[in-house]
Amino acid sequence: MFHEPAQQSGRDRASAYKTRIGTRMFLVYALIYAGFVAINVTRPVLMEAEIVWGLNLAVVYGFFLIVFALVLALFYNHMCGKKEAEMDAIDREGDK
Repeated sequence: MFHEPAQQSGRDRASAYKTRIGTRMFLVYALIYAGFVAINVTRPVLMEAEIVWGLNLAVVYGFFLIVFALVLALFYNHMCGKKEAEMDAIDREGDK
């Protein structure tokens, strides 16, 4: 027995928007991550500096990168869902 998608999908009219926002978010994250790498390469001693609650910069920056990635993912999902709903509304108005 063949398994097929529960719903057939057509052309994604929001793909250009998704690509644009995804690329921008990737570049922002890549720049922040590049800062982490640059500190480690050029001034690794800075990563030993205690920042908050006895945690050093390496740990704080690392956790920040993880949390920031999750926030970006949630924001991306929200924005893409909003754009898809907008495109669906336009399609429904065009069908009337």
